[in-house]
Amino acid sequence: MNRSALARRGRRATAVAGAVAVTTLALLPAGGALTAAAKPPGAKLCDTRANVTYQNVLDCVTVQGVLEHEQALQAIANANGGTRAAGTPGYEASVDYVVGTLEAAGWHVTIDEFPFVFVPPAQLQQVAPVSAVLQTGVFTGTGYGIVTGAVTPVDINLTPPREPVNSGCEAGDFAGFPVGNIALIQRGTCEFGVKAINAQAAGASAVIIFNQGNTPLREGLITGTLFGINQQPLTIPVVGASFADGAALAQAGSRARIQVDPPENRPQKNVIAELTGDNDANVVMAGAHLDSVQAGPGINDNGSGSSALLELAQTIKKLEPVNTVRLAWWGAEESGLLGSDAYVDELSQAEKDRIALYLNFDMVASPNYILMTYDGDESGWNAPAGVAIPDGSVAIEKLFERLYTKLGQPYDDAQFSGRSDYQAFIQSDIPAGGLFTGAEVPKTAAQQAVWGGTAGAQYDPCYHLACDTIANLSTTALDVNSDVIAAAVLTYAYSTQSVNGVAGAPVPGKFPLPAPAGPRGLINGDAGGLAPDHDHQSAD
Repeated sequence: MNRSALARRGRRATAVAGAVAVTTLALLPAGGALTAAAKPPGAKLCDTRANVTYQNVLDCVTVQGVLEHEQALQAIANANGGTRAAGTPGYEASVDYVVGTLEAAGWHVTIDEFPFVFVPPAQLQQVAPVSAVLQTGVFTGTGYGIVTGAVTPVDINLTPPREPVNSGCEAGDFAGFPVGNIALIQRGTCEFGVKAINAQAAGASAVIIFNQGNTPLREGLITGTLFGINQQPLTIPVVGASFADGAALAQAGSRARIQVDPPENRPQKNVIAELTGDNDANVVMAGAHLDSVQAGPGINDNGSGSSALLELAQTIKKLEPVNTVRLAWWGAEESGLLGSDAYVDELSQAEKDRIALYLNFDMVASPNYILMTYDGDESGWNAPAGVAIPDGSVAIEKLFERLYTKLGQPYDDAQFSGRSDYQAFIQSDIPAGGLFTGAEVPKTAAQQAVWGGTAGAQYDPCYHLACDTIANLSTTALDVNSDVIAAAVLTYAYSTQSVNGVAGAPVPGKFPLPAPAGPRGLINGDAGGLAPDHDHQSAD
């Protein structure tokens, strides 16, 4: 279906920014959150002038301003069961807040609606020999229903070092399995779907797959997909658990209750905002996903990128750009990059050709951060097989590197993995780049020496957890990255010549950018990538 240059047909949300902001900020718990300081003395000037130079914009984009938006998102989550996940009232309220803020700033805003299947949160309780509510989540491809029954462990290993075991990988593991019981299966050796199919064939009424527990990264709640070798959904519920909860469920006499409700069709929304430039045939896009996971409020992942873009939008609201500037707040990223994928998929080829580049900002304030930019030239990381890096992406990486160098900040490479909202753009050969401060991978001692923080702790210890709150932010990383985001968007609002050869104009004023200092080369394992972030695992 053809659509306008801005967005496909969709229902436009109505909101009033001031009312939303006042209401949500009033809901913040006393004493429990970071407090955004008052705007600087020049705030009134920032609000009235055009802010056309780097210095103007960097003076006016403040961490205090970004935190005001973060606080509003936290308050929205507080008022909606602790989450802003796609398909929930918390996400709808987040959309209303963003729309209201942008409309109050004078942007042209539309809602881009797309289909979405909402899977309600699963429930897992141990009902004997003790009573406890356990953290859980569903596996893609699960069956549905409410099951209460005895728990039967299947070839599990709770003894250190907890080496991998078959645990359900073979039909023989279920010899003598009591029909109707709940199968307790440990991660390891084979695909999750193989384990679950074998349990279903053996007569299990439900399946709990718990983490292996052999390393710190295999202690927490595990979920994933049952599709892989198996291509058919199961008919019984399949949920995940942490290693500790799996061990508790393995004790003699254990009984559990599992509830997995069927999915519902709940169309979701992207928010698209635009400032039309003199060259409307050359569009500069930047985006961040607005949704959280169901487990928590998502204030770093990805309230940080969303709030930085909102602060920028308020700062450049009077800008008359050379190129059209289009900002996006994506829905259902945590459910598989659905919002951005739907948006790009319905663009005509002519509309895609108008997009000069896309900048992605997903997790830019991790509390134990390192500063990273997507590695377009593959100097530190090879892109995964099948991930193409469009021409022009290297130029975007170099701009981010020059901006970090200008600000005196050390940086490193993040894998150009395609595992965030830029994926749909690069698949359409649109140059892309972005920033990232790390997720669940532990920081090394060498990285600690450069960026501070705590060696051995995750970059974001609250990644995809309930504790990803307003307290789960590095204001230093948020401050630096907000400036880098603002300067990059301003650069391309004037000219994208370095990316796609389309001449524009220099940004007014003097702001010489130095040559890149170069990445530190301290990435380790998955440290610089979005892997396994946003990855939908099917196997060990």
